[in-house]
Order: sequence, then structure tokens, then C-alpha cells
Amino acid sequence: MKKILLYISVSLLIIPSSCRKGFLDRAPLDAISDANFWTTEEQLTLALKALYANVKNNNTVAMDQMGDNSINSSTGDAYRIFGSGNFDPDLSSVNAEWVSQYSGIRQCNVFLANYEKATTVPQAVKDQMAGEARTIRAYMYMNLVSYFGDLPLTTKPLKIDELYGPRNTRKEIIDFILKELEEAAAQMQKAPQTGANLGRFSKGVALGFKARMALYDSRWDVAEKAAKDVMDLGVYSLYSTGKPAVDYYTLFTYAGKLSAGANKETIAARINLTDVSMHNISRETQVPDQASRYNPTKSLVDAYLCTDGLPIDRSPLYKEDTYANIFANRDPRMKQTILAPGAAWGGKKDGNPANTNAGIFTAPKFVSDKLGCVTITGYYFTKYVEISTVAAVSKDQNDIHVLRLAEILLTYAEAKMEQGTLTQADLDLTINKLRDRVGMKRMVITELAADGLDLRTEIRRERRVELAREGQRWYDIIRWKQGSLLAADVKGMKKSLAAVPSQVSNLAADANGYIIVMTGRQFVAPKHYLFPVPLTQIQRNPALAPQNPGW
Repeated sequence: MKKILLYISVSLLIIPSSCRKGFLDRAPLDAISDANFWTTEEQLTLALKALYANVKNNNTVAMDQMGDNSINSSTGDAYRIFGSGNFDPDLSSVNAEWVSQYSGIRQCNVFLANYEKATTVPQAVKDQMAGEARTIRAYMYMNLVSYFGDLPLTTKPLKIDELYGPRNTRKEIIDFILKELEEAAAQMQKAPQTGANLGRFSKGVALGFKARMALYDSRWDVAEKAAKDVMDLGVYSLYSTGKPAVDYYTLFTYAGKLSAGANKETIAARINLTDVSMHNISRETQVPDQASRYNPTKSLVDAYLCTDGLPIDRSPLYKEDTYANIFANRDPRMKQTILAPGAAWGGKKDGNPANTNAGIFTAPKFVSDKLGCVTITGYYFTKYVEISTVAAVSKDQNDIHVLRLAEILLTYAEAKMEQGTLTQADLDLTINKLRDRVGMKRMVITELAADGLDLRTEIRRERRVELAREGQRWYDIIRWKQGSLLAADVKGMKKSLAAVPSQVSNLAADANGYIIVMTGRQFVAPKHYLFPVPLTQIQRNPALAPQNPGW
């Protein structure tokens, strides 16, 4: 692959500079031989902030549609296609993932090759910046190795006619990532950055990504230690305003933005600012005149426990005789994630002709009339929806939470469980803190055993419901070797629960009456546990061969 020139993009953390006097006279960052650049702290800061544009923004939410939590109404959606298994090495979206990550890696390599030239900048400042750049680079390698396995590992800028060369092994890449993050953590300050540097990375980000990478690779002892290191920093705490009925939901609205000041839970985020960096998640979730781009699946809905701590197929509290009763007596996070009857929404006219209040949701809508949001599963999300922004196009300023303390607590519990060292005290330190926040019954090891529930299954369930819509589900399915879940039909609610039966009369359903939203998905092992190396890349660089198994 030929070199991709480094450029300064409008990042999430900087105000556009195109109107500043003299900006157009600046030397481009690809002209790294220019001694006038890489000399001042201002220049280093400008280059560093540009690297943050490589941290996924609303794509973090969209990636959940690769798994079995959510499905896009558009059949051409890349993540829907990825999750279906029905694609080939020449799919442009596969190549886009490869190119975008390596482009960002090269930007980081350029920064790291040049930042020490700023001899007048204090070494502590440069070390902090280098730690941030190394963490961003490791984050992009994490994405790549999760998708493609063996990869070319490059830590220096390539020349214009230089190719990446052959692939390093997956183990070599992951060893590099873990070592890189440990060293980056040592370079950075412990406290989260504030003021003009709000959103820039600190020690907890590097340690948190280390915990995630180790978990993905089943290095349980490494994941445990890294997670505990984050917990022991003493600078993060679960978001809470003392309102269990809404706290979890509120974290993902404007009130939960880092700039709002109350959120001490989020460790890494893509910060979005007015007219600088914005997205369209709220509108696309409850778009008032079209079909939602994000439709919760029956699989996700069924995952939430009842308030007695039992799954729906075991709890006497669960009833499915009405649409509203699906949400009754369930883990409070369900209503704070999936839109329940009686909740406020921005989708305008719903599926109940008797509902005269367009601001309150009462029933799902299945027929498009341009007057209200349509669902293809019978369900809508409310998590990550800022209702005031639904009516506007691409004006959403929700922070996208890339890494938060909740994930660290879940990682610690899972790593301990897999090593056979998990105790009730560990659960009280981790998972039960998440349950306490929302007022959910605590997880008790002895009660699980008495109820015939599997501890591993319940810890994995906890991860799924806590991190729904946060881009983790596909990665979890892959690392747990549960690929068969991705081959299953995507289903929705029971047709019999529709407010207007004629709206669903032509929809396919299974033998139990549940809407079949998508069929024909496939997952062939070991093929689909990795993406194919993009055909375009192999054509440019034959040293990338052989192709991943099965492709």
C-alpha cells in the first residue's frame, strides 16, 4: 500500500482554523522535513488533536448492528452486511475499515517520529502527548487485529513508494498493543484532562484499552490487573444523580456529556461540539418520517432479566399478553435502553391511532406514512437519544462513550470468573454496583446456583445489557466463539401484539408468531471469525497473502 499523506482534519477537540489569519500559509503536515514545524507546543498540540479524529464517533454505536442487538432498516448498511456474513473480500466497506485504520496509524507514526524535535517544549508535556498518540495508535491496531487477525505492524512513517510488507502474527500484534499501552500509561497523567484539554486521553484510557485487549484475547490475568489498575486510580466513579429511574439513560444524553461536569464515569469519549463535530444518532434512532436505522432485536429484548433476577423463561413475573407487559417487572435498564409505552419520544405519530399526544410513545408503528417513525422489529431504542435533537438533521452533540468505568468493572468480574477466583465480594465490587445504580436485584452466587443458573452465562448477560448500543456485542460474540448467534434469523415482537393488526398482516413470522425481520444470515467457522483481507490490498501488496481461512 502506498503512503497516505498525513493531513490535519477537523477534530472533535479543536475549533476550525480555516478562518484564522495565515492558516492557509501553513506548511502541510506531510512536509515533515520542514524545520518550521514540530518546534512549538502549539504545533504539537495541533498535530496531536488531529489524531483524535481517528477515534470512532457514532460508528461506535453503529457497530452494535454487526451483532444481534440491533438491525438497520437499510439492507445496504455495511454493519448489517458484516453481521450477516454475506460478503466477499472485494466489499468496499471491508477495505474502508483497513484503509481508515492504517491511515490513522500513519498519522500517529508521523507524530511520534517528530515530536521530540520540539526542544523548547518541556519533556513532561511531550511525554504526555506521546502517550496519547501511542494510545490512539494502539486503539486502531486493536480494531484491525480484531477484524483481520494477522497484520503488518509498522511503527514508522512509510516512504511514498514503500509497502507495508508481510503480516505479523496476531499474537505479535497483541503483544505489541499490550506493551505499548502499558508504556503509554506510564507517560500520561493520572487525572482526566480538563479545560481546553477536556477529552484528551490520560493514564486510565491506556490501562482501560489494555484491559479490553487482554479480555478479547483471553489473557485473563492481564485483563484483571489492568482493570484493577484503572479502578485503583481513584479518579472514576459511576454516573449517578440519585435518580435510579433515569440515571443510566441520562448518562447518554447531553446531561451526561463530559463538559456538563457531572460525569466521572466515562474514561474515553468522542466529544461532540456545536458546528464542530456532530452526528445523527438521535434522529436516525427515532426518525419521524422514515424507518428507524436502529431497531432493537427480540434477542436483546429477551436478554433483560425480570426484577426477581430470573430470565424471562423462568420468572413468574414475566407476561407477554400485551406489548406493555413485555416491559413490566424487568431490569430497569431495559426501559432506559429500549423505548417503553408511556415514555417520551421524538418519533411523532406512533402505531396507535387513538394516541393524540405525538410526544408520548404508546405502540410501535409498522406502516410508513411520513408522519411517524417506523420500526421493523416492533421495538425502538431510547438510549443515546436526545429527544430535543431528533427533529434536526446531523445536529446531535451527545458524547459517544468509547470506554467507561462500567466496562472496566465487567471486565474485572469476567476475568476473575474465568480464572476461577471470583467471589461474592468481587461481584459486590463490580456487577452489583451497576445493578445498585438502577435499583436492580443484586447478583448472588449462591442464589444463582440454587436457581440452576450458570455464572458465566449471567456475567455475559450482564455485559450485554449494560453495554448495549456501545459497540461491544460483535466482539464479545466472536471472542466467546458463539458465531452461531449471528447465523440465526433476526426476529422482532409477536405480530399479535400490534395495535393495528393490518399493519403487520403481511410480515413473515415464525411458528410462534414472532416477526422474522431477516433470514439467510450465515456464519461458517472458522471463516467468519475473521474478516477477509481486502482484495484491493492483496493486489497492491501480494506479501499480505495468504488470505484468511475460508475467504
